[in-house]
Amino acid sequence: MSYQLSAVVADADLLREATADLDHAVVGELRQDFALLPVTPQVVEELTGALPDFSVVERSAGDPFHLVLSTALTEVLARWSRRGPVAYLEAEFAGGAGYQAAAVWLGGDRSWGPRFDATLDGPREGWPINAALAELGAEPGPWIDAFAELGLHVERNTDGWLTHGRRRLTADYWDELAEEWELGQSSARQQPDGPGPVGDWGIP
Repeated sequence: MSYQLSAVVADADLLREATADLDHAVVGELRQDFALLPVTPQVVEELTGALPDFSVVERSAGDPFHLVLSTALTEVLARWSRRGPVAYLEAEFAGGAGYQAAAVWLGGDRSWGPRFDATLDGPREGWPINAALAELGAEPGPWIDAFAELGLHVERNTDGWLTHGRRRLTADYWDELAEEWELGQSSARQQPDGPGPVGDWGIP
């Protein structure tokens, strides 16, 4: 199963205010009063006046993002960060192979990252997206990590997040549907199996 993410994550009020005048911005709700802005070519063009560039070389620590973070785009993120921390998160996985990358801006400057990881064999809290979310102030909770705690697992690509935002859905909405489905499956079996392994939300 594949997973793709290219998004800005920040405080929900900050993102809504920053994108209020953009025609193509769609803000999706996450938990803990955070929100996600899917980064589409249309959004980049509105923010910078130019279409985005994409790196064609293999992802690495020296070239962590598929989206080229142009000077104009990073200036926008830096400006937004004067009102609170702002993260750009990127991930892509297919067939168990892929990468995570993230960077954070605060107070008008990049304050953390970019971080890149294609192996994800260390502790979860050190994975780029989890670490960036901690920089934003995400709190620990009952979920397996910050990625799932905020609800970044509920959509698997940009189109999904656009629908999520346009329909004003919440991360809890999808969790409730999953719980209903699991209850239905258990009722149908009458003798449910023991719990399976926790999924990795698209991340091996």
